[in-house]
Amino acid sequence: MTRLLFAACLATLALPLAADPPRIVAAEASRDEMGWRISVTLAHPDTGWDHYADGWEIVDAEGNRLGYRELHHPHVEEQPFTRSLRDVVLPDGVDQIFVRARCSVDGWGEARYPITLRSD
Repeated sequence: MTRLLFAACLATLALPLAADPPRIVAAEASRDEMGWRISVTLAHPDTGWDHYADGWEIVDAEGNRLGYRELHHPHVEEQPFTRSLRDVVLPDGVDQIFVRARCSVDGWGEARYPITLRSD
């Protein structure tokens, strides 16, 4: 029985640790000179260069990528943080877009944050 318990504990240690995916705290779109400016606020337990939120993308309802913002470094001491993407050209007739975030270890999160576009 002791050996079985010990083996189960060792097997558990071999499993990868699941980290929290980047969480989209807020996102907004506003008209820009050449299109739209998309601002996204993310929260993620960045630990440094080994694990950090490394990007977000804008997709349409079908999941087609409309824009991408790479995050070039960890934000360990700046949480949550906001970054923008300017001059995003969106197809005519699109009135809602979605934001997805990713991290350097776990890849793309499943959550999609909706943004309803206003032309004012």
